[in-house]
Amino acid sequence: MSSIRDVAKLCHVSPATVSRVLNNDQTYKTTPETRKNVLRAVAELDYKPLARKRKKDAPQGQGRPMISIGCLLATTKGKYSDPYYLSILSGIESEMERLGGAVTFLHTEQELENKEVLANLLSMRLDGLVLMRPIADPLFALLRSNIPHLVGIDIGHASIDSIDYDHARVSRMAVEYLYKKGHRQIGFVGGAVGKVPLIQCRRYRSYVETMADFGLPIHHEWVLDCKWDDKLCIRLVEKVHKSHVLPTAFYAASDLMGIAVLRALCQLGVSVPDEVAVMGMSNIEMSQYTNPPLTTIDVPTYEMGVTVARTITNRIQGDATLPKRIILPSTLIERGSV
Repeated sequence: MSSIRDVAKLCHVSPATVSRVLNNDQTYKTTPETRKNVLRAVAELDYKPLARKRKKDAPQGQGRPMISIGCLLATTKGKYSDPYYLSILSGIESEMERLGGAVTFLHTEQELENKEVLANLLSMRLDGLVLMRPIADPLFALLRSNIPHLVGIDIGHASIDSIDYDHARVSRMAVEYLYKKGHRQIGFVGGAVGKVPLIQCRRYRSYVETMADFGLPIHHEWVLDCKWDDKLCIRLVEKVHKSHVLPTAFYAASDLMGIAVLRALCQLGVSVPDEVAVMGMSNIEMSQYTNPPLTTIDVPTYEMGVTVARTITNRIQGDATLPKRIILPSTLIERGSV
């Protein structure tokens, strides 16, 4: 039997895109050609999506009703254009499908500021909700009081299950690798979540601590708080190039920002890695196709999504143990940018 991943592979899109098209998600902007390709692939593979029934619609006496969960997205780009979070979402959706459930609500925290969207969420009687980013305490309390099971992805709420990677370790891995490659002037590119200051970003704090452990000075003109905006990142690199001496290496705390640094250096005529090395973090798919390919730290995003789906399903089916924190491993991916 064909799966949603088989359909996605055949038409060269993500499983999340297939799901959006099949559910006629009007908030998802895609081309008519993409929709046509998805539907053609569905027909060719004879893919039969799960019927997306809500619990109250399930007839009595016909077994366990389908699990219905929502997902509160985090994005650093557009709602459906951040490859890091879309990979996590793909893992959630695929595993939920395998487990006999579905993601039936998908919004960002900003969209929940719309009272109608929030009211719709609270009226859906979801079995559970996945939180992809930290949210304000009043909203967290409201959601927890109305939805039976919450699971977070790297959000730091000790009262619910959380699926994470080790932020401190990935930054230490990156700085140690650059140090071993001979770099002593290492800049940082990244940001914090929401409106909090950069110093509260765990990857930045680990960068500071690891630099101190190696006895390396931090030049604040080389710390680029780009707020996860690739265009701002490019402008900041250009500003450093114009006003100061560039470091010999940049550690970008996401691959999207690492790719932006590569683009900025290319436009400035700076050779990578001969003049400036660039290290990324996350190992999104496009990082292997940059010029040069981006050295990075792999975060198993798809597996994070799978683990989230399994964890929330176990809770819905009766797991009443203490909240868990599951930390998935990260690995160094050596390519040509260092």
